[in-house]
Amino acid sequence: MADKTCYYEVLRVERTASKAEVDRAYRKLAIKFHPDSNRDDEDAVERFKEATEAYEVLSDSEKRERYDRYGHAGVDGVHQFNDVEDIFEAFGDLFGGGMFGDLFGGRGGGRRRRSRRGADIRCNVTLTLEEAARGVEKDISFRRRVRCETCTGTGAAPGSQPTICNTCGGRGQVVQSAGILRVQTACPNCSGTGQQISQPCADCRGSGLQNKKAELTVTIPAGVDDGMRVRVPGEGEASPDGGPVGDCYVFITVKPHELFKRDGVHLILQLPISYSQAALGAEIEVPTLNGPHQLRVEPGTQNGDVFTLKDQGVTDPRGGHTGDLLVQVFIEVPKKINADQERLLRELADLDHESVLPHRKSFLEKLRTFFDSDTQPQES
Repeated sequence: MADKTCYYEVLRVERTASKAEVDRAYRKLAIKFHPDSNRDDEDAVERFKEATEAYEVLSDSEKRERYDRYGHAGVDGVHQFNDVEDIFEAFGDLFGGGMFGDLFGGRGGGRRRRSRRGADIRCNVTLTLEEAARGVEKDISFRRRVRCETCTGTGAAPGSQPTICNTCGGRGQVVQSAGILRVQTACPNCSGTGQQISQPCADCRGSGLQNKKAELTVTIPAGVDDGMRVRVPGEGEASPDGGPVGDCYVFITVKPHELFKRDGVHLILQLPISYSQAALGAEIEVPTLNGPHQLRVEPGTQNGDVFTLKDQGVTDPRGGHTGDLLVQVFIEVPKKINADQERLLRELADLDHESVLPHRKSFLEKLRTFFDSDTQPQES
């Protein structure tokens, strides 16, 4: 018989390793070489068997002490795995809910069926920009499934009780085997509930739940934006088997505003001004979500210039920071003017010709040069 590899080397741990370190090392190797993940790989199967053999000894304090004193001779006959099936028979509790949880869907043993959480509910709320910015309380109504009052959620008719499912023994899960592959699925007889109801409740038809209308007042925090959602814990549907209740999620829609556009926590306002206001400057009253605000337009303001009004935007719902109001001005050209306005504008045009702005003078000079060169005779 060929010499066996040291069990400590197999699990890649030191001789001083604790039980927890041995468990972690074995779990890592078992996941790597598990037959379900390495089909048609005989080497992986052998490594899996070797690691399990080492773990059986090193995880048991008595066997480990004998092994430390006498080596393999001290534990000969204690373990014998002819094939992978023997491993699953010996360590079914590990692969079916022990250190591996449900990783390989192994033997369920005596595992309890975990209660399912109730379903979540979605509601939709439409807000104005003012409501979204300041926060608001909204009344919402929706339908949800709650515990049946007639049977108190058992699903059984009054005077009767559910019985344990004969197929799964109350676990709600069954394991189907095909060779070394094991698949855990919901019990087809009880649909995963672990119970059978011979006399179902007439009001809920055995489900234990009834459809009821719910009405809530939801607090919407300041600063929510379009597409965000507000979670209301414990206001969803009841669990079908006594588990925790689901949540209600309120999805926000913010209606477009006539004046403001939103960019995160900032608001944008496009403000028309006249040519004279842009050239001479002005004090203009502009709207904000908090009321009118005085804005100083400096002389020489250009079309598209942006003025910032600090802290006149929207509060960040996550951090409390308030954005700004960005006022973008554009010069509005009147379509109709009266006689006095026309006279003054013509006088201004005459003044412009006498004292032309630098960039305009440059353009006129280039234009004159272009026409002069175009009229020069061409050489033959």
